[in-house]
Amino acid sequence: MAPMGMTGQPLMSDFDPGLGMMTGIAPMNPMMPGLGVSQDMPVVKEIIHCKSCTLFPSNPNPGIHDGRVSVCPFVPPADLPPPATRQRPPGCKTVFVGGLPENATEQLIVEVFEQCGEIIAIRKSKKNFCHIRFAEEYTVDKALFLSGYRIRLGSSTDKKDTGRLHVDFAQARDDFYEWECRQRMLAREERHRRRIEEDLMRPPSPPPIVHYSEHECGQLGEMIKDDSKFPEVIRILLTWVERGEVNRRNANNFYSMIQSANSHIRRLMNEKAAHEKEMEEAKEKFMNALSGILVQFEQIVSVFHASAKQKAWDHFSKAQRKNLDMWRKQAEEIRNIHNEELMGIRREEEMEMSDDDMEDPPENRDADETGLAAQAEALKEENDSLRCQLDAYRNEVELLKQEQGKAQPPRTEEEDATRQQQLRFLQQALQGMQQQLLNTREELKKQEAELEKTREEKVQLEIQLQSVKEKVDQPSLLPKQPIQETTDTDDRGSDESADQGNQDSTVLEVASASQEKENQPEKGPSSPVKSEREALLVGIISTFLHVHPFGASIEYICSYLQRLDTKISTTEVETLLGRLPNTFRQEISGVGASLEKRWKFCGFQGIKMT
Repeated sequence: MAPMGMTGQPLMSDFDPGLGMMTGIAPMNPMMPGLGVSQDMPVVKEIIHCKSCTLFPSNPNPGIHDGRVSVCPFVPPADLPPPATRQRPPGCKTVFVGGLPENATEQLIVEVFEQCGEIIAIRKSKKNFCHIRFAEEYTVDKALFLSGYRIRLGSSTDKKDTGRLHVDFAQARDDFYEWECRQRMLAREERHRRRIEEDLMRPPSPPPIVHYSEHECGQLGEMIKDDSKFPEVIRILLTWVERGEVNRRNANNFYSMIQSANSHIRRLMNEKAAHEKEMEEAKEKFMNALSGILVQFEQIVSVFHASAKQKAWDHFSKAQRKNLDMWRKQAEEIRNIHNEELMGIRREEEMEMSDDDMEDPPENRDADETGLAAQAEALKEENDSLRCQLDAYRNEVELLKQEQGKAQPPRTEEEDATRQQQLRFLQQALQGMQQQLLNTREELKKQEAELEKTREEKVQLEIQLQSVKEKVDQPSLLPKQPIQETTDTDDRGSDESADQGNQDSTVLEVASASQEKENQPEKGPSSPVKSEREALLVGIISTFLHVHPFGASIEYICSYLQRLDTKISTTEVETLLGRLPNTFRQEISGVGASLEKRWKFCGFQGIKMT
């Protein structure tokens, strides 16, 4: 009979009634020993015959067998839901069996459920249920398969001899205790396995260090001279010294071993120098090889450019021209990549050399010291501007090289010559800027030396002036000499007093000269603002730049001022701003074509310096 659904439709279209199963699948009894119940495999429940009872599976269409109506009272009605099961406890080996017949015995229960697996214990109740504990966990799944079966004892139709089995998981303390013991055992095995793996991965322990003795010391003194055994020997020597093996008797032996270790430094330095020399040679070899590769790339690109000229280009076919154009682009791209790599290496070397030559920037100087401070600041600003221009020229050279390397239509020889001439001019200008930058640095160093010398002279003059003032104040503090003395004493005293008077007069002259020099009114510097109109311009520009904290260009400032007075020119404003360095500051940003000059208001910082 084909399995039928709740609506009476066959569940399997390829069912063969002659075989009783689907085509290609052998009849299977789920209760066969050693066969587990799989949830993924479709299982057809069959009638199970035992010695003293029979188990009938549930039938969705009661009373219908092979198309004929049957009145078998042992087939359950179709509307009964499948028996529900609880959540499986960990390590469950015990099942609950309900719905047993009233006349069922323990022997009958063993006969039915012993087909699932070995039974350890059965606890039967008087209320038609029992608990069965199996030896293995997988047998519980087989026992659950019997849930929903109708059981009939023999051929009796009495109600006390029939029942509907309900098998479910049961929670037992013995099962949970065995499961915990098994989990602890597995955890111990896992820890043991991890410990073994860690021991295998752990590096081996170093060999033990021998204790000091005269024999070992002699052997160590010979081994320390061997380069291959030096690391091991120096470790033993370090351990002996740290252990405190040194005493008065063996101090000479330890001194000789330490002296041998010190002589090993010379060998290490020679070895380091040899490695550095090898590295420099390898680096130079690499640079030469890279330069040679670049030369070959240039030659290949030149071949492509020559083939792209009209006198040779017209003789190629369209496909050949396409391939030549594609090859030329690839060669130029590879050439540019290698050229950038070489330029980057050279730029790093130049930066390293410039870092070595660079010195610490000079400290901020006060405005009232001497004019040399202003000259040094001017030279410093000129140095910065020259450096910015140098960077701009470098960027322009790189941009020209990149434009030359990009895929462009074929150029004539005149254009190539013009481009090469431009590159030479730029390189010459770059070299001139570098030389000018070096000269500016030398002048800056000379100015700093003169400034330092002037400071020292100023300090010495201050010390001399202080000593002169002390000498001037000293005669007033001396006690008056006695008037009445002998004739010889008067003559000698008159001569001495004359000399002293001459010295005092000299001191007084120097003091009066210094005092007159101090009392002379200091001539203040000429005011950079020469008229009231310039003062008004300074105030308006200060307010305008204060509103623009990031600065503004001279064109933007003049456009604002020309709204007030059309006679104002850019040169006049720029000259006025340049005469006030403590009020306005010019900043340069960007490189190359994006070079931009901005004026900023710095009066709040300049008031502290003036």
